[in-house]
Amino acid sequence: MVLKDYTSTHLADLFGALSDPSRLRIISILLEGERDVGELASQLDMTESAVSHQLRGLRQLRLVATRKDGRQVFYALDDDHVAKLYRLGLEHVEHG
Repeated sequence: MVLKDYTSTHLADLFGALSDPSRLRIISILLEGERDVGELASQLDMTESAVSHQLRGLRQLRLVATRKDGRQVFYALDDDHVAKLYRLGLEHVEHG
């Protein structure tokens, strides 16, 4: 089966988003549960601005979702597919 242009473009965008080490590190933290930008920045030793920039791209591709609590925004993986993609990729890399 040949992928349609629309589908292949979106799949390439997905894998492109997963090709950035900072984004993968964000996903690895979000596997443990939701976090706000400050928590992510602290754990990653990055600025909040840099983390927000990465989260924006992940959010646009529906890899992360947000939840507001007053003025605070929490980020979590959008669904289990994201965790599965991450874990399969990690398993492949660690396999050798």
